[in-house]
Amino acid sequence: MSIQNQQSKLTIGLFGFGVVGEGLYKVLAHTPTLNAEIKKVCIRHPEKQRAAPARLFTTDAGELLNDPAINVIVELIDDAQAAYHIVTTALSKGKAVVSANKKMIAKHLEELIALQQQHDVPFLYEAACCASIPVIRNLEEYYDNDLLQGISGIVNGSTNFILTRVFDEQQSFDSALQLAQAEGFAESDPSLDINGIDAVNKLSILLTHAYGIISRPHELIHTGIQSLNENDALFAREKGYEIKLVAQAHKLKNGYIAAFVLPQFTEKSNQLFSVKNEYNGVIIESSLADKQFFYGKGAGGFPTASAVLSDLSALRYCYRYEYKKLHYQEPSLITNDFHLKVCIRFRGLTQVPHERFDIITEWSSSKDKCHVTGIISFKELLKSDWWKQPGVSLILYPDGIIDSYVPLKEHTEDAAEFVEQFAG
Repeated sequence: MSIQNQQSKLTIGLFGFGVVGEGLYKVLAHTPTLNAEIKKVCIRHPEKQRAAPARLFTTDAGELLNDPAINVIVELIDDAQAAYHIVTTALSKGKAVVSANKKMIAKHLEELIALQQQHDVPFLYEAACCASIPVIRNLEEYYDNDLLQGISGIVNGSTNFILTRVFDEQQSFDSALQLAQAEGFAESDPSLDINGIDAVNKLSILLTHAYGIISRPHELIHTGIQSLNENDALFAREKGYEIKLVAQAHKLKNGYIAAFVLPQFTEKSNQLFSVKNEYNGVIIESSLADKQFFYGKGAGGFPTASAVLSDLSALRYCYRYEYKKLHYQEPSLITNDFHLKVCIRFRGLTQVPHERFDIITEWSSSKDKCHVTGIISFKELLKSDWWKQPGVSLILYPDGIIDSYVPLKEHTEDAAEFVEQFAG
């Protein structure tokens, strides 16, 4: 049974009945116009009590994947490897698929694109990036590659919740993380969030729909908020900034794309400045439309279920991603040939690797910290993880991407002299 037109009923096989899966079940029960029904739910722990009839549940994935009456598989589990098997099997059997597993999609997107085209079935995953914000569909349908100048956003609700508590309530990073875990916005092992891995997975997906770029998350420079501390928050407050973890891609003057995930100082004039708690915000900049801002909840059962529901509704109309920027025009390319204006905190002035800076413009130092502001080549971040070492944090300045900077030899000499004079 395939999805042929908008009259076709969506008969769903659902993998996972956690917060999002249960949210979807409840929403579907109150959306009869969608003409969609969950026939079976595959779960891992049958002993758990669930707010749905017991007849719905099974531990046998084959009951869903091999049932010809099920024409849509919705995958909402945490295990990326298991999700990959579910999705590839479903596509190979001619079933439409909706997924929220950003780690699995980011790692295997090129293969998944080829598989859905081979079997002529749609694969939708709006919920994988910004939950309730329809950013993928907008990038796919409304922004031409030649006109899209940039995309930047807060795409991880857990880190944004932590940073909100640090700036609005002046909590420590550790206590804010504990609160995020208690509120259910961060996992017991929060490393995927606070290390920037979740955000770079999402950026990898967005790059495909924004610029036709297939990239692996490990190929993109990224870090999270794991190295930030109260000294960084105090420095930001003194400057009138807040710190946000921002995933971004920008078209440079030569047409190449700069893409990375880094903490960034944000000004009050930036829409991301006011994005608080578990909310996400995305700014899309076009050469004709200027900047457009998307805002919504980036975590939680119902917000994520709303994105899944939107994909299911789109399936009624046989919608699928066409990947126009990947197939119908020359895709853009990522470059590392640009500079950044950054603030880097070290434990002391003697630890500053001044030779890595093109120029140092400002510095302050005390017994336990040293903040250095300057311009640095992006390639310096690729050479090693020197900027991720204990006691070191790196924060991008507003408008900190510099693609027309011409490094001069005397800049490096000035940086060395700058530090030596201060030390003396």
